[in-house]
Amino acid sequence: MKDSKLILATGPTGYIGGRLVPRLLEAGHRVRCFARDAKRLDGYPWRKQVEVIEGDALDPSSLAAAMKQVSVAYYLIHGKQGGRANAEHDLAMARNFSGAAQEAGIERIIYLGELVDPTTNLSQYLRSRHETGHLLRRGSVPVTEFRAGMIVGSGSALFEMIRYLAEREPVLICPAWFFSQAQPIAIRDVLAYLIAALHTPESIGSVIEIGGPTLLTYADMLLEYASERSLKRTLIRIPFYAPLLSAYWVHLVTPIHWRMVLPLIEGLHAKLIVRDQVARKLFPNIKPIDFQTALSLALARIQGNHVETSWSDALVTAVGDVKPYTFRMEEGMFIERRRNLIEVAPETVFRSYTGIGGQRGWLYMDWAWALRGWVDKVIGGVGIRRGRRHPDEIRAGESLDFWRVEAVEKDRLLLLRAEMKVPGKAWLEFRSELQEGRTLLTVTAYFAPRGLSGFLYWYAMWPFHAFLFNGLTRRLTERARLLSHSYG
Repeated sequence: MKDSKLILATGPTGYIGGRLVPRLLEAGHRVRCFARDAKRLDGYPWRKQVEVIEGDALDPSSLAAAMKQVSVAYYLIHGKQGGRANAEHDLAMARNFSGAAQEAGIERIIYLGELVDPTTNLSQYLRSRHETGHLLRRGSVPVTEFRAGMIVGSGSALFEMIRYLAEREPVLICPAWFFSQAQPIAIRDVLAYLIAALHTPESIGSVIEIGGPTLLTYADMLLEYASERSLKRTLIRIPFYAPLLSAYWVHLVTPIHWRMVLPLIEGLHAKLIVRDQVARKLFPNIKPIDFQTALSLALARIQGNHVETSWSDALVTAVGDVKPYTFRMEEGMFIERRRNLIEVAPETVFRSYTGIGGQRGWLYMDWAWALRGWVDKVIGGVGIRRGRRHPDEIRAGESLDFWRVEAVEKDRLLLLRAEMKVPGKAWLEFRSELQEGRTLLTVTAYFAPRGLSGFLYWYAMWPFHAFLFNGLTRRLTERARLLSHSYG
């Protein structure tokens, strides 16, 4: 039986929000999602079970529409990491949200913030997260604020950082932050606290620190992972803190951008530990699992291709704000197109091109894609290592190597927007259309140059594209035929 109260979930395309919504539905709640681009929710299995209001937390009018008849609102919004301008941006969103909640007369806001020691010298990002909670609590609407440190789960930034460092580096030079103590918490326990708060009136007005039962250093976590994977790793300790240098290093050897890594490292300057027992008193039925168990569960979900959400799928990234964008032809745009008629059904051709990238690779000249990703990484871009959430399933809004999925139309279209560093805007489009009993596969590259550098870039790449796109189209054709035989 559904709860009569309406719950507002912000950040539904983010790592936490994308997992919270289905669990709220499972618990019988009515859910309204507040998203900047409603189309990005189309690929989620629970999309038809929720109401969606499209808007921006910087737009008070869209917030007012989202708050109508809402009882409880989850505040899971934050912007780009680092810098005063981004911090002020975050505070402006929180201020608007608090004001809209007050005007709508909602009962409560539930906020997930960061576990920090406010007496220490906080980074700009961590300070803004702390101040966001303070600003929300200062309003007239009661707030339940949870503060979590490192979150462990399949697809979380922390887990991916541990995984890539342990898998790729047999010997690690470890700065001082590797040995700061923390209480990592499993994603399932974070979600359990967020949902339990709805039915725990004693939590209203409380600041609740949450963490797992295991007190570990980052070095301990890495070695635990190595042990789980039967890897022998050697750690060499150095006495320097070096957060920025460390962030660049992690950026080069993992999929995570240095701007996202830096707050994680800066947060380890002080102990990320729970300083009170409020969570245990308010939620005695929640027994957080230990780090080793959380690690095993995360690995099992990755190996079973059951990753619900990933850190890289959020529409606010360290590289930039991924704004909703409708593709359109522009004056001066370069277009390169390849076509092939295939004697298989459109849905099979669709499976062929929606399965590229990630571990499967790009079917043709993988070394060239990898080289382009490495170059992008070196110059501060996202690189190609982000991979994809699932080897076959794909939905609008999620990342695919150094692309962002802009649009998916079942059995007929995949549109990717480049997030690598290029002097302009670039897209890669795949289409499958029925034509006289056969399927026309069309692969199209679009590039809107920015200034002279954009033109020079395109013409420099054009000879290379002739080989790449011809080969890619041919291999997609071959894969479609193989899939046709496989599926009968």
